[in-house]
Amino acid sequence: MEYYSGRISSLIEELSRLPGIGGKTAQRLAFHIISMPEESAERLAGAIVDARKNICYCSRCCTLTDSQFCPICSDPSRDQKTIMVVENSRDSAAYEKTGQYHGLYHVLQGAISPAMGIGPSDIRLKELMQRLQAEEIGEVIVATNSTLEGETTAMYISKLIKPTGIRVSRIASGVPVGGDLEYIDEVTLMRALEGRTEL
Repeated sequence: MEYYSGRISSLIEELSRLPGIGGKTAQRLAFHIISMPEESAERLAGAIVDARKNICYCSRCCTLTDSQFCPICSDPSRDQKTIMVVENSRDSAAYEKTGQYHGLYHVLQGAISPAMGIGPSDIRLKELMQRLQAEEIGEVIVATNSTLEGETTAMYISKLIKPTGIRVSRIASGVPVGGDLEYIDEVTLMRALEGRTEL
């Protein structure tokens, strides 16, 4: 039995297709949107349509942007000799929030996952190798996630780049700040031990 009219049900259904949005959250969002002032709802709808039409990939680093080059690639004060390779634009945004990294990025838009049918040609590795040939790069920092897919991707990138003579490094991984050792998995503890630093 339908609880809501067709248009409300349709809105809830479309919202529930978004990642991380279940039925109850979709319902709550739908009623919030319906109760918004009409101008606010139109701005929201316009922003969604505008973003979908005008967001593209940066010609240099492959992150999402609305111009040929993203703000980071356009910034001449960035370290032009260092590239951090990340899986998606959210990862580069996370590093930018730290304010500690001043180099460039390369966004793969995914990770190698044979189980999901995602191979090296399905992510932005070709573009990375083209950059390394065209630009004078001293170091590539591989900052893929510490998952099976992220580790596979990191190893593949390392094998591709090492013959070029460019330094390849991997971000450290280990015990999170505030984490209890008893709840941390063995692989993370092993990485923390391997990546220890002198005090």
